[in-house]
Amino acid sequence: MDITATKDMLSAFAREEDGSQVIEYALIIAVVSIALVIALQGLTGNNSSFSGFITRVKNCLTTSTCT
Repeated sequence: MDITATKDMLSAFAREEDGSQVIEYALIIAVVSIALVIALQGLTGNNSSFSGFITRVKNCLTTSTCT
């Protein structure tokens, strides 16, 4: 394999962008997932579970007391 063929192969590899799109989407999904975990943790509090949060929302919507 000569230098020109190696140079052409390396430049073609550098121009290819298919793999970078997959990595970008994976990073976006990771950031959104982390944000959701942090948001849900803030909504439910440190000592509550998510089902407890849903129960509190249901009580606020169906009764006049909201805690």
